[in-house]
Amino acid sequence: MLIRSVAHSLIPHEVLRPVLSFASRFLSSRFSNTLTLVVEENGFIRDELYDAAEIYLRTKIGPAVGRLRIRKTHKQKEFTLSLLNDEEIVDRYDGFDVRWKYICVRSSNCPTREEKSFQLTFPKKLKQGAYWGSVILQHPASFDTLALDSDLKRMIIGDLEKFVERKEFYKKVGRAWKRGYLLYGPPGTGKSTLIAAMANYLKFDIYDLELSSVYSNSDLKRVLLSTSNRSILVIEDIDCSSSKYYQGQELEPRLTLSGILNFIDGLWSSCGDERIIVFTTNHKERLDPALLRPGRMDVHINLSYCTPEAFAILASNYLNVDDGSHRLYGEIEELIRSVDVTPAEVTEELIKNEDVDLAFEGVIDLLRKRKTGAVVEEEESVQRLNGESSFDNKDVVN
Repeated sequence: MLIRSVAHSLIPHEVLRPVLSFASRFLSSRFSNTLTLVVEENGFIRDELYDAAEIYLRTKIGPAVGRLRIRKTHKQKEFTLSLLNDEEIVDRYDGFDVRWKYICVRSSNCPTREEKSFQLTFPKKLKQGAYWGSVILQHPASFDTLALDSDLKRMIIGDLEKFVERKEFYKKVGRAWKRGYLLYGPPGTGKSTLIAAMANYLKFDIYDLELSSVYSNSDLKRVLLSTSNRSILVIEDIDCSSSKYYQGQELEPRLTLSGILNFIDGLWSSCGDERIIVFTTNHKERLDPALLRPGRMDVHINLSYCTPEAFAILASNYLNVDDGSHRLYGEIEELIRSVDVTPAEVTEELIKNEDVDLAFEGVIDLLRKRKTGAVVEEEESVQRLNGESSFDNKDVVN
């Protein structure tokens, strides 16, 4: 408001108007997330693009359009419909909403002539063809610091190395140069950390795909084609991505299981080299068996609860304790074998204190509480079963 007042006092009105108009257009183009293309009729010489747009939009006229022009010449057999000034049509292209707006104004040079155009407005990322946003991955995870059993680490590293070294083998046998992994287990067992370690080890890019943001099988195909070689495509929580809801009502998904299967090992999956697809789930039993077969998910990796070996790695990472000589080590190992606790839960206790004694005591307290809770839960379960059994016996007697 202050800038506008100063401008009015210093700049003549006839100069100010075009300046403000240009500034408004410039700023809106700089900060807007959309881009608008103008398709003009072009006066006496018909523009082919304008004619094509006009014909196309006649097929897109729906109930949302409030006003229409209807006409019929003596040579026409049927009526034709067209848009009136400022009417809009919302269309969909490549998974994005685009807007067509019809503009009809009097010509400033010839008041008896109309200047007609269509304004096509769409998201800028559609212009760029960008299905992915990029950030620099600086996750420090490595296989050295990963809290996994050594045998499992060696298996994963060996499988990755064999995969990247066998380009000619895949070509020889006629298979797409790709590999599928399924990481499954409870939350907090290191699935995301393992993916970061795999990417750092191979120096691959990571693409994180949310199936909930993909609306159709064709969208999924375009997403696959936009990924680069030497990359890891991650689809997390694959078991939670099958249904879509709107206002409490389940909609028929346009992204189908067959579309996902074709995405994994269909014809389009061969468009690229050295690709790894990683699926994660907390509930492997919920997955459709068709997803689990070799060629789709080649390697199944169970990331389960913390083991004594995994705890030793965590203790080394966070407290620089590189051997089992600490007085509390034996008790912790014994408790870990008897309860279900995730590496993430153990880590939270280790980072609370830099003092080894205090940190280990915190871990022991966590494990004891978990063990007590497990015993109580088991006793309650037995009591419930006994109660149901007694009730059944009474029914039999009666």
